[in-house]
Amino acid sequence: MKYFFILFFVFVNSIVLAQEENIGKEKKEGAIGIISEPKQPLSKGVSNNPLPEISIKDYKIISFQRDTTFLDTTLTIQKEYRYNYLRKDDFELMSFSNIGQTYNKLGVDFNRSNLYPRIGARAKHYNYLEIEDIDYYNVATPMTDLFFKTTLEQGQLLDAMLTFNTSRRLNFSLAYKGHRSLGKYQFDQIQSGNFRTTTNYQGKNGRYLLRAHIAAQNIDSEENGGLTNKELQFESGDPDFINRPRVDVRFNNTDNKILGKRYYLDHQYKLVKKQRDSTFVEKTSLAVGHVFSYETKYYQFIQQNANAYFGEAIISNVDDKATLKTFYNQFNVQFYNSTLGRLKGSIDLYNYDYFFDSVFVAENGETVQNQLRGTEIAFGGDYSKRIGDFDVKGTLRYNLSGELTGNILDASASYTINDKHTLGFSIHSSARMPNFNFLLYQSEYLNYNWQNTGSFAKEKVNTVQFNLKSDLWGRLSARYTTLDNYTFFTSNPTVVIEEGSENANIRPLQEESNISYIKMKYAKEFKLGKFALNNTVMYQNVSQKNNVLNVPQLVTRNTLYFSSDVFKKAMYLQTGITFKYFTSYTMDAYNPLLGEFYVQDSEELGGFPLLDFFINARIKQTRIYLKAEHFNSSFTGYDFYAAPNYPYRDFVIRFGLVWNFFS
Repeated sequence: MKYFFILFFVFVNSIVLAQEENIGKEKKEGAIGIISEPKQPLSKGVSNNPLPEISIKDYKIISFQRDTTFLDTTLTIQKEYRYNYLRKDDFELMSFSNIGQTYNKLGVDFNRSNLYPRIGARAKHYNYLEIEDIDYYNVATPMTDLFFKTTLEQGQLLDAMLTFNTSRRLNFSLAYKGHRSLGKYQFDQIQSGNFRTTTNYQGKNGRYLLRAHIAAQNIDSEENGGLTNKELQFESGDPDFINRPRVDVRFNNTDNKILGKRYYLDHQYKLVKKQRDSTFVEKTSLAVGHVFSYETKYYQFIQQNANAYFGEAIISNVDDKATLKTFYNQFNVQFYNSTLGRLKGSIDLYNYDYFFDSVFVAENGETVQNQLRGTEIAFGGDYSKRIGDFDVKGTLRYNLSGELTGNILDASASYTINDKHTLGFSIHSSARMPNFNFLLYQSEYLNYNWQNTGSFAKEKVNTVQFNLKSDLWGRLSARYTTLDNYTFFTSNPTVVIEEGSENANIRPLQEESNISYIKMKYAKEFKLGKFALNNTVMYQNVSQKNNVLNVPQLVTRNTLYFSSDVFKKAMYLQTGITFKYFTSYTMDAYNPLLGEFYVQDSEELGGFPLLDFFINARIKQTRIYLKAEHFNSSFTGYDFYAAPNYPYRDFVIRFGLVWNFFS
């Protein structure tokens, strides 16, 4: 009830302010949204001559790939899909019950952008911002982006970002995403923090360019191990257990954590820079560049008292910690010509140190090292060119020295038929060793100690993809992928495993036979007046000798919604219902000790509907969101699992806002 009054207060005050400010104030429409024209001071010494007008186009967001977009203050159905903990569309993910816990996969993408293995514990990395996830800014005046959303019991989600400049050429940003959610079940609390600061600089003559960031992140999770009596206390719908803290869970003393710090710098200097012509297009340039990254990260599993669920332990107080330190340098030369295109050549130096505290020696004398350490040297090349209505891009990375990686090749071509239709084609080929926790792991639990550096081969991925983007026909993507040496976690096949003891015998394995994977995805919106039906459908098919890659065959999301201006156009309102469904399949199970999902073949889950009702509104630069999540949970059956023994959340009402301030 308290949230209702807060929401009502925000609505009323925003409407009043919007109506008052509309009087006598000129508005300017940008390329994407509409913002009120900031009041401009008069130029000193000049009578009544205002400074140049500022529009939404002057607030630029620059991605890691150097694609530039403008701040978007509109309210669309895509904003509704991205209004979540990850701040991106989670169509191919299935969330666990608590906000920020982890996600099971409904779809997979094997294309790699990184040449080197990562630490592992991938189930805990969904909210961890990698180098490719950091944006940079170029703004006309200070701008603030404020994201807020309620969570589940005793916590909130807040992501606040401030970007500003000291001149047109030097821009900064400061951001922090803080999250805490107690959850509905016992011992299920999640909290995280993502701090990042960025710098974006361009020299006065345009020769020197620099961008840099610092990121410090932590994700702390209580792990309750899932439900222990799910048939009686969850699936039966017993009213005594609708109050979820009464449901029995497996652990009450278990936590895991990801903590990482990163320093990143990317700068270049143009040795040759011809002046721009009358069309303001640079004709020729030659530049040298340097990219630097240093990152330390660790994954830790803590359990105050060992539990037979994971097998026999060496000591009662379990404290497993894997640490990875990486040091990366790239030296490159980049040539650009408006006729020939853009060509870049580079040399990469990568130092890694993955380690545990001590060497493990088994009873049979087998030794598991405590460290993997080395240096990788690779060369690379990038090419891009626009030829008429064709865009051609290519990237190559090839390993010269080292044992971890092999190569990455990406090539793509797109053709713009007209303003409404674009065709695209791309290929991807890569080979590298699996993540470090597949190669080496140590734990106080005896069965969780292994070293596969001498037996595991490089994973190989080959992908062909076709894309169609059309305002008339919708968006279609078709992808065909082949996998060799696919690496996964599962129960040890050489041991007879009793029911319920799978987690005591988890091992990393590689699939010797080839896997073929087809993924087709189609999205189209139909409009009739103020009503619209937005549809996204995904079809998947896996051809494999053994069932080691498991995904649902069909996933669909359909949203029927209504949009209209209200209150004399002071507010833009959007309301509707979203239906999501995926076919049943042998969904991967979750292992909290490793922070990973593993393959299981004993339980098939899925085949249940998820219904959400939402009311969203936009008032000036503020977007307000109110959602009744999974409102069908009480009348369509208690079989909604995100993984074996881990339910999806019950019906809950959550709200929040996204607010942009301009100074």
